[in-house]
Amino acid sequence: EKERALRDTLSSLGSVIVAYSGGVDSAYLAWVANDLLGDRAVAITADSPSYPERHRQMATQIATTFGLRHEIIQTSELERPEYRANPANRCYYCKHELYTHLSRIATAREAVVVDGNNADDRGDYRPGRQAAREFGVRSPLDEANLGKEEIRQLARAAGLPVWDEPASACLSSRIPYHSEVTDEKLRQ
Repeated sequence: EKERALRDTLSSLGSVIVAYSGGVDSAYLAWVANDLLGDRAVAITADSPSYPERHRQMATQIATTFGLRHEIIQTSELERPEYRANPANRCYYCKHELYTHLSRIATAREAVVVDGNNADDRGDYRPGRQAAREFGVRSPLDEANLGKEEIRQLARAAGLPVWDEPASACLSSRIPYHSEVTDEKLRQ
């Protein structure tokens, strides 16, 4: 029933840009969007110093294996003083940077930006959600009331190799709040 709700939501959007990290949530969302919408679904991965190379490789490998339309864009959150200052809401500035780019692409392609937030993310402190709301980003997994374990099982059934991949935050999350985020620290 929840999977049907997800498919109905994606179908109603017509064309989507999936904010695609390559983790289980965004990978499953991209896979379903591709299955339903074909060329009208594009998975886009942001390349930045805070994104581990291993994750970028995983995202690319999954996209290639499953025939997803996949693009990689450059984001520049490290150029934002608010982000570098590393306040408790640092994620807001990162997501604002990401959604600025994705929204421009979506507008040009007459698409809607969607992300992999799910029902289990609702109670977490996620300052990036504010940026998502400001840009009108949709969260079809959450809208379908799908939680992490359900998504893992659906991803497993779809044959996605990341179905049991542990959750992983960006590299900036390893730097204590209010300690400046720098390229050097991220490379460490």
